[in-house]
Amino acid sequence: MFYANRSRFKKLSIKTGIFFARFHLSPNQWTFVTLIPVAVTMLCILYQSFLLAAVFLIITAFIDMIDGAVARILGEVSRLGAYLDTVMDRYVEFLIIAALIFAGLPDFYLPVTLWLFLYLFGAMMTTYAKAAAKEKDIVMNEELKGGLMERAERLIILFAGLLLAGLDSVMFLSYAIVILAVGSNFTAFQRMWKAVRKVRAF
Repeated sequence: MFYANRSRFKKLSIKTGIFFARFHLSPNQWTFVTLIPVAVTMLCILYQSFLLAAVFLIITAFIDMIDGAVARILGEVSRLGAYLDTVMDRYVEFLIIAALIFAGLPDFYLPVTLWLFLYLFGAMMTTYAKAAAKEKDIVMNEELKGGLMERAERLIILFAGLLLAGLDSVMFLSYAIVILAVGSNFTAFQRMWKAVRKVRAF
């Protein structure tokens, strides 16, 4: 969804890159800086400080945007940087899910741990569906991007769940996890179906 409107964020990315390039950190160093706020996010979740967790999740997402913005401004865009960024994205999402498993959240029809497993599985399969199709030369990299719930959408839904859990009831976080579990797997199937259609077209 956000991928389809990525051009709207181009100006913000340029301004962000210009500002943070002043700190003399390489794009790859900015990638690893992401681990600091995500560690704080995990601690906040474990101690059920959900409002703080929401704040640090946004900080994590913002820092995650910095590395690519700085790389473009400095002319240091590289395959290594793109690889590290993708791997770090998976680590960030896994660490947050791991913290949620031990946060003592209420169940919703099924155990919340099962919903979290489905969320993790869907998030990983969304990425793998694209990687596998590219590896088998079924599609180009750009052709399998998009879908109902990519990483940006997942972060927004998780942020909303944490925010509402902090302001109202922790049950809202369980609702968010259910939405993430269903939506992420649906997106993975969207990408797989797109790859299948591409093969059948030949």
